[in-house]
Amino acid sequence: MEKELQDFISYLHNIKKTSANTEMSYKRDLSKVEKYMAIQGLTDVTKITATHLQSYILYLEKNGFAAATVSRNVASIKALFHYLFKNGSITEDVSESLKAPKIEKKLPEILTTDEVNKLLDQPRGSSPKESRDRAMLELLYATGIRVSELINLKTTDINFQVGYIICRDAHKERVIPFGAPAKRALTDYLKNARAILLADQTSDVLFTNCSGQPMSRQGFWKLVKFYAKKAGITADITPHTLRHSFAAHLVENGADLRSVQEMLGHSDISTTQIYANMSQNKIREVYARNFPRG
Repeated sequence: MEKELQDFISYLHNIKKTSANTEMSYKRDLSKVEKYMAIQGLTDVTKITATHLQSYILYLEKNGFAAATVSRNVASIKALFHYLFKNGSITEDVSESLKAPKIEKKLPEILTTDEVNKLLDQPRGSSPKESRDRAMLELLYATGIRVSELINLKTTDINFQVGYIICRDAHKERVIPFGAPAKRALTDYLKNARAILLADQTSDVLFTNCSGQPMSRQGFWKLVKFYAKKAGITADITPHTLRHSFAAHLVENGADLRSVQEMLGHSDISTTQIYANMSQNKIREVYARNFPRG
């Protein structure tokens, strides 16, 4: 099964053009399946049956893995076996009968506008690092882009004259506007900080770390945690929290869902609909709390 797994990851990378994070996720999930099957004496993928795959899913559930984790593993297994069936490595897709557990949809964690303001106000110094941090936080909240998209931005992806960024992923390109606070932070960073961080190195990457190398996801995650603590925010936030907050605040203030969908890069508007549901829940709460005859 090891060779088939390597071929599948190569297929994702070379043909499907998936991101490194997606490939890593598939590899992590499927390597565990491979080890489990090896323990059962199954190293030949053609010998694996639907019963064997179902036993692995039951093993995950019995060992207390969250429904979301089990569901992701089911999706990974289905993707692998569908690929193997299509390329003729197996004569039957034995993963077809696998069912993912029902996942209770949780509302995303969002910050209040006051909490966002406190967070964005934290990098208030004039050092190159604080200038960069301020620009990254402002731009992330102003555009709602993903962290992977933020750290992969190039200097040529910013249009200061009109006020937008060009954001690219493996499948499409989208144009997202940003406002005056983000523009001021970006201007300060590019004028006073970026060249110092680069230290005579050349790079087209917009945001670099203190060694002049591209900023990593982990580095930015730590940055957000650091400033959240300084701001006195007790919620366990991640960089994605700013993306959720961007979308929720837009919808709360009257933005139409199609526009928010386009800016977020959602392929399905049902994914964006959750922010409208959050807004409606908030309205009901305010009504119940404040209307005298509620």
